[in-house]
Amino acid sequence: MHENIICIKNISKNFEGNNVLKNINLEIKKNEFLTLLGPSGCGKTTTLRIIAGFETADTGEVIFENTNISDIPPHKRQINTVFQKYALFPHMNVFDNIAFGLKIKKLPKDIIKEKVEYMLKLVALEGFEKRQISSLSGGQQQRVAIARALVNEPKVLLLDEPLGALDLKLRKEMQTELKHMQQKLGITFIYVTHDQEEALSMSDTVVVMDKGEIQQMGAPEDIYNEPINSFVANFIGESNILNGIMIKDYLVNFCGRNFECVDKGFNINEEIEVVIRPEDIKIVPEDKGMLTGKVTDITFKGVHYEIIVQENENIWLLHNTANVSIGTNIGLDIYPDDIHIMKKGSE
Repeated sequence: MHENIICIKNISKNFEGNNVLKNINLEIKKNEFLTLLGPSGCGKTTTLRIIAGFETADTGEVIFENTNISDIPPHKRQINTVFQKYALFPHMNVFDNIAFGLKIKKLPKDIIKEKVEYMLKLVALEGFEKRQISSLSGGQQQRVAIARALVNEPKVLLLDEPLGALDLKLRKEMQTELKHMQQKLGITFIYVTHDQEEALSMSDTVVVMDKGEIQQMGAPEDIYNEPINSFVANFIGESNILNGIMIKDYLVNFCGRNFECVDKGFNINEEIEVVIRPEDIKIVPEDKGMLTGKVTDITFKGVHYEIIVQENENIWLLHNTANVSIGTNIGLDIYPDDIHIMKKGSE
């Protein structure tokens, strides 16, 4: 098990009377790709800026390799940041942008050249040394910004929505590249995004934030498959959330009938909420379904169809590769391990 490189302890931050962070505690492991995920204004960028030293917390401390660095200025922390705006120097060419931090450290010229060339290779920009920043595409500028941060060999790299300005295809390519770079270099990456898919596809650990608090933290699969509350269930992907009653361990009642499930540890007859992902609902003939309903709407989404089904007073969202006609009555099947139980009203 990797040891912790950063511990955030009881961090709170107020901006003009607004509680932006409320007593955040977080442990980040060495060589981990950890993503802070949440909607705009949830506190993820403020958390990142406090780790970097650009903001000071009102209470709490930032521990880096067992040392409190809360009062250490940003340039003395073994942490580098890549911003969404890249902040490259327009008057310098690619080589000089990447070499900037090394020149400040007054390293010998041949060492600088060696390190910059290695970085250019890593970010697939060999031969771009003399190019001006203004002649580069967004993706190339992004890679220069990453190379400039990594050439200083930080122990931690902070990335604040770094792919936000790129088009979809380039974002996907850069996501893969970033993940490969992180694995190759063995540096801890702390990544901020509001893009759920990006967080799930890149991270070892996802920290879901809302309203200045950590809602849930875990592996991407756990966050997606076992959301702890309705905020996480709705924010990560799409969900059907229904009221239900936990009859006993492994048996739940919703939509007027009992279903076997894999959850336990609730009170007998406790009121709960049931989460079922749209892709986990099977379409079967009407007379074979656990539930039956009428197709009211269908949208083609490329990989699948998004199907809306009215079942009594409930409206279900389904994702299915098969097309069905509007107005058709269908059966719905839900297997025990696709039923996720949450505490009632846990926002």
